[in-house]
Amino acid sequence: MKLATFTEGGRTRIGVVEDARIADVTAADPSLPADMTAFLKLGTAGRAALERALTSAPRRPLAEVRLEAPVPHPGKFLAVGLNFADHIKELGAATPRFPSTFAKMESCIAGPYDPVHRPRVSDSLDYEGELGLVIGRRCRHVPRERALEVVAGYVVVNDLTVREWVELTPQVVIPKSFDTHGPFGPWLTTADEVPDPQALAIRTSVNGEIRQNSSTAEMIFGCADLIALLSQGLTLEPGDVITTGTPPGVGEGFTPKRYLRPGDVVRVEIDGLGHIENRVVAEPDDTAFIDG
Repeated sequence: MKLATFTEGGRTRIGVVEDARIADVTAADPSLPADMTAFLKLGTAGRAALERALTSAPRRPLAEVRLEAPVPHPGKFLAVGLNFADHIKELGAATPRFPSTFAKMESCIAGPYDPVHRPRVSDSLDYEGELGLVIGRRCRHVPRERALEVVAGYVVVNDLTVREWVELTPQVVIPKSFDTHGPFGPWLTTADEVPDPQALAIRTSVNGEIRQNSSTAEMIFGCADLIALLSQGLTLEPGDVITTGTPPGVGEGFTPKRYLRPGDVVRVEIDGLGHIENRVVAEPDDTAFIDG
């Protein structure tokens, strides 16, 4: 099942994508939450209610609605760096003994087809196509052999990075969290449709040119490893997002560097999960403001 968050008629709610249509399940059952995190917290009861609503839900052409990030407001947006050996090699970094983890801020989240900003303060914007997973069950100290049981589903992520700012600060939270630099989607593909998350082809293209072409099989720390390790320190909650690292082929790895410029179109695709596609635009003037 492909669970989406979409906006139509000024209202944002969840739906189910079926080919080129979206089923408006909250129209069929108003008791279903409009928010994805609230829906995931309902667990199996929520899934059963949604499947019942599907039988009578009105369908709309997907082209007539706006797809948002499937989880617009995750409690945690966690990311992993240096998780593919060839990517580590292209950056000249050391292989981590423990997952190199950091947080991306909620304010960086963008929809799967939204424009993304080339910052006014830097010209070193880089792409990083990644597999993301969404937690579906509250958990802590999850054994590796049970780790995939807590996954609600999988998403496609572009972990955009401002490389210049990586050099300016010892922490990568800000370089990874500029506004619009966390697009993901296009929907949440439920875990039952992904038999093995470590067997998915992943590709990133810029203006149609393939830059990254790899497989999640090449991860150093797989999805189950990451959940088991992260849950030793953090209680993971429904709606939390974990993005799992990028393969080789980022702009930073080329000589000369191949950073993104306004007008570039970046597409990240993972087999079985769909694709996201974002056009790079110059950061608009109206992003400078002080409320109040």
